[in-house]
Amino acid sequence: MTLTRDDVLAAQDRIAGRVRRTPLLGPAGRDRIWLKCEHLQHCGVFKTRGAFNRQLTAIEHGELGDAGIVVASGGNAGLAHAFVARELGIRATVFVPEAAPEVKVQRITAYGADVRRAGSEYAEALEAAHAFARTEGAAFAHAYDQPEIAAGAGTLAEEVLDDEPAIDTIVVAVGGGGLYAGVAAAVRGRARVVAVEPERIPTLHSAIAAGHPVAVEVSGVAADSLGARRVGDLAFAAQEAESPISVLVGEEDIVAARAHLWREYRIASEHGAATAYAALLSGAYEPADGERVAVVVCGANTDPTTLGD
Repeated sequence: MTLTRDDVLAAQDRIAGRVRRTPLLGPAGRDRIWLKCEHLQHCGVFKTRGAFNRQLTAIEHGELGDAGIVVASGGNAGLAHAFVARELGIRATVFVPEAAPEVKVQRITAYGADVRRAGSEYAEALEAAHAFARTEGAAFAHAYDQPEIAAGAGTLAEEVLDDEPAIDTIVVAVGGGGLYAGVAAAVRGRARVVAVEPERIPTLHSAIAAGHPVAVEVSGVAADSLGARRVGDLAFAAQEAESPISVLVGEEDIVAARAHLWREYRIASEHGAATAYAALLSGAYEPADGERVAVVVCGANTDPTTLGD
């Protein structure tokens, strides 16, 4: 399945009034870089958009029983679904890997969700969530590879081009690819997309090279939020519909970008969210003269004591 802009617009209508319209921070001086401040979204992450769209759709379609919703997550999707379930009065069960950051697990629990640890990485938590959905009858929500999830994420791109129609390029971080798939659907034919991944988790880059999604090793500073073992089918279909500019960035580049966002903008970004900005700061992606670029800062769920001065 390839998402379309109609899917994104339907999601935008469905979640209207429930999510924040996050600001688009304009450039300073001769800089032509805008920052989409999605780290200011409910729960500090873009995934709240898709969580609302998925759960509201489940309600519309009569999918929800006593078991409510279940999701597997490295942290951020779990946060989003726990928050949305609380807002909608739905039971939520969240499976996380053993290595999920404690700061995220505590917040998921605080929203009222039942948190269960399973396995050493996201893929194992995902298997456990599928099993729970089958045995308990819970409606399953994928962290990234589900049409309602990706379409919800794409609504932030509608805001970007509404606020600044002259934007030529939107830069996004890619893990499983839900954000990329949604943004690509929203802007296809109107703006190009730069898909940025850590060198240690090149899910989309490897899939493009192989001609199909493939499993990759998961490691590095951004693994807690971009730690999918393979890119989703929706993201792979999106790159087949219109090729993105695929860029890889190193560990040091990600760390430097996160520090720069804090030092220069006082944006408390997690490493996964700083990955997109790292492409510009490191020179891995160099905009053309006059190119107007929006970078999505997609999440702020990090330990603030590690940000420095």
